[in-house]
Amino acid sequence: MNHNTTPRQKPDKDDTALRVTPGAWIALAAVLLVFSGLFFNVRGMEWLGAFDFTTLGGAFGTLKAGGSGTFVGSGGLGAKAGFLFALSLVPTVMLALGLLEIFTYYGAIRAAHKLLTPLLKPLLGLPGYTGLALITDLQSTDAGAALSKELYDSQKITRKHVVIMGAWQYSGAGLINNYFAIGSALFASLTTPLIVPLLLMFVLKFVGAGLVRMTLNTVCKKDFIHE
Repeated sequence: MNHNTTPRQKPDKDDTALRVTPGAWIALAAVLLVFSGLFFNVRGMEWLGAFDFTTLGGAFGTLKAGGSGTFVGSGGLGAKAGFLFALSLVPTVMLALGLLEIFTYYGAIRAAHKLLTPLLKPLLGLPGYTGLALITDLQSTDAGAALSKELYDSQKITRKHVVIMGAWQYSGAGLINNYFAIGSALFASLTTPLIVPLLLMFVLKFVGAGLVRMTLNTVCKKDFIHE
């Protein structure tokens, strides 16, 4: 269906032309390392986990010695259970947004735009600004979604970009975190190196987002005629 919407304002050229300083590159490298999961449970160098987002986010403990539940409890349902689950996400999202705000202040977004645009533009039709949101999604789906919304609200990306990003983020959401936390139950039965399934899922995220982009440019082309 068609939506008659007012075209979103394009980013100011001066904004994208800002010089990327060495500090911006350092900030980008830092955010990549923190959110990429490379520091998570490094064998022989466990201390690197102190710089990993998953480790920094931590986990809730139990309320009773020997218990198996957190303050959310077990067996809950309805609006109360949903509210408590949403509340449990707040610390992680706040931490992620706080870290991203710091890295953005030091120019990580500008560096990501310059570095990732040549890669993301031909593959997915996305500007480099979206790179941090996509990388963040590898560990925190909530933080990735929040950063995507922030980019949209600041008019750095359009509705079309958001749909493509959503396809990339929804497929294999929280890939690194979930792969090592949930998929570890199957590691013993794998006949291939652990990195192979992870890389395959990562590549398929691009394939899925690419198919969505193709659909938007063909079947749903009229829905984004003003963008």
